[in-house]
Amino acid sequence: MRCTVLGGGSWGTALAVQLARVGHDTVLWDRNPERCDAINRDHRNPRYLKDVTLPTNLRAEPDLAKASRHGDLLVPVVPSHALRGVLEQARADVGDAWVCCATKGIEDDTLVTMFDVCADTLGARERTSLLYGPSFALEVAQGLPTAVVVAGPDEASKVAAEAFHGDLFRTYHTDDIVGVCVGGSLKNVMAIACGVSDGLGLGANARAALITRGLAEITRVGVAMGANPLTLMGLAGIGDLVLTCTGNLSRNRRVGLALGQGKTLAQVLEEIGEVAEGVTTASSAHKLAEKLGVEVPITTQVHAMLYEDKPAVQALMELMGRQRRAERDH
Repeated sequence: MRCTVLGGGSWGTALAVQLARVGHDTVLWDRNPERCDAINRDHRNPRYLKDVTLPTNLRAEPDLAKASRHGDLLVPVVPSHALRGVLEQARADVGDAWVCCATKGIEDDTLVTMFDVCADTLGARERTSLLYGPSFALEVAQGLPTAVVVAGPDEASKVAAEAFHGDLFRTYHTDDIVGVCVGGSLKNVMAIACGVSDGLGLGANARAALITRGLAEITRVGVAMGANPLTLMGLAGIGDLVLTCTGNLSRNRRVGLALGQGKTLAQVLEEIGEVAEGVTTASSAHKLAEKLGVEVPITTQVHAMLYEDKPAVQALMELMGRQRRAERDH
């Protein structure tokens, strides 16, 4: 296939590498012309995944219209807050391409999923899918074993899953779009919570408790939106949650670690230099839970730390001090 990846950050670069690795004619759109020139000249991204040699059948293109016209498969991987704007610009050039979104999050203004942003903006609901799951960009780019799930209408999910599948990158498909969206988005909020706990030195027991209760929280939100709870036991649920909450490559966990160590959010984001989607998702998930009438104590405390300047110690202690309840009490 001819494939276009929209977004030249770490994750976009990694997915472009995978598509090229399995033989597709792949274009990576990056709005920075100098970075595109460097990629095409040196076969390396000078800012993200700098040590990874890019396949020769991968080229970079700074012109969004040209890049969008190239693809039989369009893969948006821009930050969640920018996705709608980029797709509106690209809409006239996308044509009847398949769309497989790898951006994770809930749109803060509308509280809709990234699937809905893509489908509504491009008018291509039956051709749209999502690729989510436990997958650090660096390891994907290095060709290490990875398994992900593609969610969407039957044909769309299968086309995209088949396009990415190969080498040591394994894809599964599902029609539970909501479950995959919720699991793959809210896990970033839980990763911030786990990072805070680790930054405070609260130990492995606390981390395990946050992961487990975080999964319960994610499942409540997902079910309230119509998801199959079993989806949250899969790659976009527990799989991505465990990876993001424990792996040292997790940007969201690093945000939490730094907050737990006493740094401000502004300091943390400047140090990381990339988008940590959990920061935005903490806001949108907090609003979404209120709208749904779902109790989300971990999300509430992460939101308070990020947006209300609540001290990390106070937030974690309030979680531990909540009234006792039955484990499966919703």
